[in-house]
Amino acid sequence: MLRVAVRVRRQHAELVLAELLTLAPSGVEEVDAGPGVVEYAMYGSPGELPALPDLKAAAGGALVEVRTDEIADDWSERWRLFHRPVVFDGRLTVRPPWEPPSSATPVEVVLDPGQAFGTGAHATTRLCLELMLELEPGGGFVDLGCGSGVLAIVAARLGWAPVVALDNDTAAVAAASANARVNGVVIDVRRHDLRVEPIVVAPTVAANLVAPLLRVWAARLASRAPEPLRVIAGGVLVDEADSVIRAFEGAGLRETSRRSDGEWVALVLESPAPQ
Repeated sequence: MLRVAVRVRRQHAELVLAELLTLAPSGVEEVDAGPGVVEYAMYGSPGELPALPDLKAAAGGALVEVRTDEIADDWSERWRLFHRPVVFDGRLTVRPPWEPPSSATPVEVVLDPGQAFGTGAHATTRLCLELMLELEPGGGFVDLGCGSGVLAIVAARLGWAPVVALDNDTAAVAAASANARVNGVVIDVRRHDLRVEPIVVAPTVAANLVAPLLRVWAARLASRAPEPLRVIAGGVLVDEADSVIRAFEGAGLRETSRRSDGEWVALVLESPAPQ
């Protein structure tokens, strides 16, 4: 069994991921490889994995390196040891399906990390979930760049409705739909390109993306008529936070809360309350 890892510069990671998923439609493993670098890994037997020239072309100028390592045939079983339930403030548990149900928290969400689109364990997702738990649920909710659908599923379980989950990747749309069914929640999951398609908003929007995409979406949001809106923005590096905040200020939103973990920060940005 081989593991092929493509390391790319973080600021271009979202675009590279979209290209890699055309080569590996079953998904990739995302690993935080240190400051400014993201690693996308694929597993398979020789001949099953994309060719090296294709991987380099997909990464383009964002490429840092490509590594190929041989791993033990039982990697899929040992891999499970790294995915354990994550508990949030005694109120929410996110667990993989092979872990037994728990009564430790009133809300429990089941997500299969094998989908490779993100679970509650990654710092960016965890920070967004922590901020969601600080808010009073109610009204519509949009999960922009939903990946596995974890934020949308938790929103539905906490009481937001209706919930919409959007992603430009068809594999992510399929994963979010499957995870919603497993968790017994009703979510409108759609494919959506936030750069060009009409903006979809709700009283609360979660956007766990990367800073360049957040700035693009904030600029497009600024062209809309003002309306009450709250944005939970994740996937932001600490040194990118000010530029993201300025972008949303252009749309009439102001920072009201934040959480940080190492090099990552997540923000809550809100429109002023009507007078």
